Amino acid sequence: MRSANSEGRIGTGRWMDDKAPQVTKLLHAWRAGDNAALDELLPIVYAQLRSIAARYMRKERTDHTLCPTALVNEAYMRLFTADVLWQDRAHFLAISALTMRRILVDHAKMRQRVRRGSGAERVPLDDSLGHAIFVSLADPAQMIDLDNALRLLERQDARKARLLELVYFGGLTGEESAEVLGVSLPTVNRDLKLSRAWLRHELQLGSQAENRA
Repeated sequence: MRSANSEGRIGTGRWMDDKAPQVTKLLHAWRAGDNAALDELLPIVYAQLRSIAARYMRKERTDHTLCPTALVNEAYMRLFTADVLWQDRAHFLAISALTMRRILVDHAKMRQRVRRGSGAERVPLDDSLGHAIFVSLADPAQMIDLDNALRLLERQDARKARLLELVYFGGLTGEESAEVLGVSLPTVNRDLKLSRAWLRHELQLGSQAENRA
């Protein structure tokens, strides 16, 4: 598997390399009523969710109230109890990213009693390509700020907002993101460079405003 190079371009990914045809086939079989296909699909999905959750949580405190296993289990239950007509693997990846984002933001909102600016350390939240933005999952305000920034970007450029959601919350690679969005890999690379810069700037503005308050 190739990693991002010095220009921020991106290479092949786990699902694209190994599981792409299998996942699409199993999703179609499951939709057709084949319960055995679901039995085969569940371990693949669970392994992917564990990988994403571990990346989120590895830099957080050991006493953080949302552990990787809890995050995985919540995402797992939401995905497989949702009333969704799965279309293909790309659709499944997109919904997985959205689900992970909603869980993290919901958890942050429940913990909003933590006072804004209470000194929680900002740690890097890496995307699937090795680029980081600095937030702390321990401070719910920071995760909510991230979600609000993505909502703002969505009103300005929905495709770029969705791309950030895919790589930060879904752990998708460039090829996988291109598949989900229906665009070329060069377009993904270009959009990602611009949208990362926008997101960092927006979060810095929010942090400066918070410090002045």
